[in-house]
Amino acid sequence: MTGRVEAVCVSGSDLLPLPGKRPASTGIRKRPLTGRVAVLEETLDGDRQVNRRHHGGEGQAVYAYADEDAAWWEAELRRDLPAGSFGENLRTTGLDLTGAVLGEHWAVGSALFQVTGPRIPCANFARFWDVPDLVKRFTAHGASGAYLRVLRTGEVGAGDAVEVVHRPDHGVTAGTFFRALTTQKARLVEIEPALDVVPHKDRDKLARRIAALVG
Repeated sequence: MTGRVEAVCVSGSDLLPLPGKRPASTGIRKRPLTGRVAVLEETLDGDRQVNRRHHGGEGQAVYAYADEDAAWWEAELRRDLPAGSFGENLRTTGLDLTGAVLGEHWAVGSALFQVTGPRIPCANFARFWDVPDLVKRFTAHGASGAYLRVLRTGEVGAGDAVEVVHRPDHGVTAGTFFRALTTQKARLVEIEPALDVVPHKDRDKLARRIAALVG
């Protein structure tokens, strides 16, 4: 399977302020870059990950969102949502990110990524769009995009192919994981075959929750 990178986006130093909140700013506002962008071990060069308890770091180094899913939201909200509007680093086309299998490998430019799970919407996302019920609507729709782990550093740029070079056979998708974390929590047991792929910071907690479900 092959898709394409439509844009590579980073926050730069111009963070979105969050008056009265802690942290007091967020890196959710991303802007497209021209040229090649360095892929580091836990981020893209120039990107800021402010609250790494919930976003960024190992297992969540890069966030991808599909142009096809963005188009759905543009029609739903009747507004333009250019690359970076979802806080994504990679705006892709030609790939079903909801159907991406946890653990699959993407070769992009000279870098190699691994799909680790979905993005769970937060209140900062709703503030960024100024849509108060966005978290509820985003959760109901379910097109969450995909977080990526960096397996090989390198460089990426707009126009690069996204080649799925490895796909595990357990069949656990980002969409399944999203539902298990949000509206269908009894399905969390389905994630167990892919537990070794999710971000390190989440594994122990997820293992305990799965153990509680199976008794």
